Amino acid sequence: MENLKTEKKKDELLDDDIPALDDRRESVPLTQDNAVFTKSAGGLISLDLTHEDGEHELFERVAVFRAFPITAPDEFLSVREVSVIKNERGQEIGMIRYMSDFDEATQHLFLEELDRRYFTPEIKKINSVKEKFGYSYWDCDTTAGHTVFVLNNPFSNIRTLIDGRVFINDIDGNCFSVPEPKKLDPASYRKIEIYL
Repeated sequence: MENLKTEKKKDELLDDDIPALDDRRESVPLTQDNAVFTKSAGGLISLDLTHEDGEHELFERVAVFRAFPITAPDEFLSVREVSVIKNERGQEIGMIRYMSDFDEATQHLFLEELDRRYFTPEIKKINSVKEKFGYSYWDCDTTAGHTVFVLNNPFSNIRTLIDGRVFINDIDGNCFSVPEPKKLDPASYRKIEIYL
């Protein structure tokens, strides 16, 4: 009998420690028919969502993320509540299948947010690449100006896609692109060729 009471108490404690799935909202497809996006006075994106029952829900601030930022940048956009915890995504409100399903003004709003979130300068010239103590130091000219960045392991942090584009992720989480490596000047191409 004592064992049964102890087991019941353990089960009750476990139930209290596990967050209920009921507390999570259900993600809904977002279309121009049920979602109105606007820019707030502070320059943030707000959402007025109309549910199937006609009830409106206003989100003062939402964040837009790309599910496939490289292969399908204008499809499958995740709209989420803004998390109060730094570097954490909030709960998903819904998913936009195609950005083009929305009017031009709304698309412009999305693109402003996405361009800020997925800022990826294009490398135009590689001035130098130096290896020191397992790190690779890159001095480059980009579409955003001159920059110097560091890679921990170039062979893991330089990715070549099927279409030939190259993406480089530095140790600070910044991303750089080289759309067509063979179109770089010959000296720059020689510096990156070893990693491709």
